[in-house]
Amino acid sequence: MNNKELKDIVENLIPTFDNAGEESIKIEKEGVKIKTKEDGSPVTNGDLKVNEIITNKISNLTPSIPIISEETVDLNKKNTLKTFWLIDPIDGTKEYIAGRSEYTLNAGLIVNTLPVLGIIGVPKKNQIFYSYGKNNSYLLEKNKNKKLNCKKQTPKGEILALTNHEKPPELILKKLKEFNVTSFRKLSSSYKYCLIATGEYDLYLDKVRANEWDDAAGHAIAESAGAIVTSLENEKFIYGKEDYKNPTILIRRNNNLND
Repeated sequence: MNNKELKDIVENLIPTFDNAGEESIKIEKEGVKIKTKEDGSPVTNGDLKVNEIITNKISNLTPSIPIISEETVDLNKKNTLKTFWLIDPIDGTKEYIAGRSEYTLNAGLIVNTLPVLGIIGVPKKNQIFYSYGKNNSYLLEKNKNKKLNCKKQTPKGEILALTNHEKPPELILKKLKEFNVTSFRKLSSSYKYCLIATGEYDLYLDKVRANEWDDAAGHAIAESAGAIVTSLENEKFIYGKEDYKNPTILIRRNNNLND
């Protein structure tokens, strides 16, 4: 799949993500209905509606490419796919339930185990981040496209990090020290990948916890903007694992976080 084909696909998805974002806000205002999944995590009628909107559009755009969504995946069945879509209709469901603004809508296209396209909607911030191929990562805001390149926006001498923890475990604290991080904050949704791509934060790192649909869209966007994505052990970050489980993760704006 070439860059023109990827660009056409992601540009066709932008209005769909706008619509799905509006639906998520409408449902929140009308009253979110919550159920508990088998793994103990919450799922809402907002998750399910957004999932329906996004998967229907993707099915029409790329009918031959399978779709794996957090809300419909059969975790008892081993994955054998190497080219497929990964959908997380609402990442940060707890934030969505609480009425906060940093939940996101996510779709990532994996080709031969690598993310080649990503799109993330941030409905309450009226932002859509998207990428296709290399060096084509963008923020769409107020009908204007801004190309993203991970250029440092943080003050010189400061290294700012994102984690999933208010109180990070020892492994993460050790890594934060290794990278001379001056401060960090918790951010649960995939919005953190976008903040690396914009250069507002320098790195994100986490222990083993996530599934492939949690990372695919953000991985594509950050990497296309110039970020380096590996495991904490500096191993290549790939998709298509039998159980969809991702390893540890480390995302850096570039090799020199002071630059």
